[in-house]
Amino acid sequence: MILRKPLLLCITTLPLFATGGCNAEPSPNSDGIVDPALQHRIDALKEKTLKNLVAIEGGKFLMGDFGPMDPKVNLPYSGDRNDDVLHEVTLSDYSLGAYKVTYEDFDIFTAAMGKPKIAQQEMDLSYRDLPNMAAGVNWNDAQAYCQWIGKEIGGKMDLPTEAQWEFAARNRGKFIVWPTDNGVVDNGRNVANYKSYEDFATKHNAWTYFSSIGLYPPTPLGLYDMIDHGFEWAIDWYSPSYQPASTRDPHAPPTGTEKVQRGHSDRGVDSLAIVSMTMTRFHKVPEPPPTPNPLKPNSTIRSNQNLENTFRCASNSDITVD
Repeated sequence: MILRKPLLLCITTLPLFATGGCNAEPSPNSDGIVDPALQHRIDALKEKTLKNLVAIEGGKFLMGDFGPMDPKVNLPYSGDRNDDVLHEVTLSDYSLGAYKVTYEDFDIFTAAMGKPKIAQQEMDLSYRDLPNMAAGVNWNDAQAYCQWIGKEIGGKMDLPTEAQWEFAARNRGKFIVWPTDNGVVDNGRNVANYKSYEDFATKHNAWTYFSSIGLYPPTPLGLYDMIDHGFEWAIDWYSPSYQPASTRDPHAPPTGTEKVQRGHSDRGVDSLAIVSMTMTRFHKVPEPPPTPNPLKPNSTIRSNQNLENTFRCASNSDITVD
């Protein structure tokens, strides 16, 4: 499938992590040559990125908390008020990463840009190098990665809009409450439970309440871990009342102080069934502060690229998806 009408443009006015804008190239050595081993890693990441892009046919849907339209419910699913205004949205075709970006992926990006690895605080090091862990990054770093890998594969990529994220999580805008394989939360089968996280930590002798991505069934579109394993950054600035100027391929609003997040970091059926629905919205400043260390004044135990701020990339450009 060929995706058309590129909409997610290279944004060079925003501060980007480790870039020279969207035209940044892998850092060469003193002789002007990129390390062959690094180039091999970049090529493997490009192949992986293309392989894991899920083509999503656009369409029209009612975005927001559709509980009042469900005759079985007749009231909002969510207790929040920032998702209860139903509004019609029309999306063009696009593609979305099947998986969240991992630390291994992100380490290739920082190496290519000649920058140090992220998440190097003591607590970060207890989990960041475990197998297939979703990379915890701030919003600027997440966007910079998406734009960089898009350029590497010959198209334009960016973070998804929250309309794109919700449309995909709801299997192209259907009235689906939870972004799982069957639209419900089945603890231990289609989402992790507390025991699975404990088993993962024990197996890897690690201090963590997370686990590898991709261990549980994907949504019907083939998207993994939309319900948990970390909040996911959207490109949009957050507004309590999401009312974009345009109903086609909307971005809303043009400015703000916090960015939208979707999904959730909670684990276990009791919490996920309440907090991680397809329409629930969260928000955080683009660069969250580090986590302070309660035992050591003026020090931190976790960097601002922490475990809970994850992301996947989207594309509206002419990238061929199998």
